[in-house]
Amino acid sequence: MDLNGFAAMDMDAENLGPCLTSFVDDGTVESHRYFLARRTVLEMLKDRGFAIPNSEIESTLEEFREKFGQKPDIERLRISSMHRNDLSNKVLVIFCGPNAVKVNVIRSILTQIMNKESLSRLILIIQKPMTAPAMKAVELLPFKVEIFQITDLLVNITKHVLKPKHELLNNEEKEKLLKKYNLEEKQVFAFNICRTMLPRMSQKDAIARYYGLEKGQVVKVTYSSEIIETHVTYRCVW
Repeated sequence: MDLNGFAAMDMDAENLGPCLTSFVDDGTVESHRYFLARRTVLEMLKDRGFAIPNSEIESTLEEFREKFGQKPDIERLRISSMHRNDLSNKVLVIFCGPNAVKVNVIRSILTQIMNKESLSRLILIIQKPMTAPAMKAVELLPFKVEIFQITDLLVNITKHVLKPKHELLNNEEKEKLLKKYNLEEKQVFAFNICRTMLPRMSQKDAIARYYGLEKGQVVKVTYSSEIIETHVTYRCVW
């Protein structure tokens, strides 16, 4: 290749430089990771019916870093909210540090929670496994506790194009479904009936965990595609 050829390559590199560098994230991986997980948690809470401002969800990575910094203080990442239709239903989200969650961490969290009797649900976001003693301590807490690995929250699974739409049936909708299949309320909660009359969804299923579904609840699942158009089925959580 002659000198003119090398000169042309240099010019092309200069032209491509700004375009390529615009995709490079100069911030820390840590802040990006917390940003993605916290955004998914905010979306999850809103989908569960909690009062979450759209401005919080729509906040950009740059805005997140301006507010929390490149090395976020996990204490400031906490989220507290009340349910839109039931103000007594309160949730608190706490991010745990990069170390294994031991029993002393759970005790410390408990001492920091004010008005424990009014808290309905605690969501812990952990980065390392929780020890057995810590798990036992969690089971003794006076409110429901959910535990998520931060890596499971980097992407909102409900937004995947192949995921069907899930909707929790309210009492009226559930009653209509029971009449349609000639079922009684107590039969839906019975494991054997739930298993035989309605397709099952494990409470450990990723979607069930996202929506915080409880055993005995019924979910409407809507599939939409160019091939099958729209197909509706129901799942009983067990």
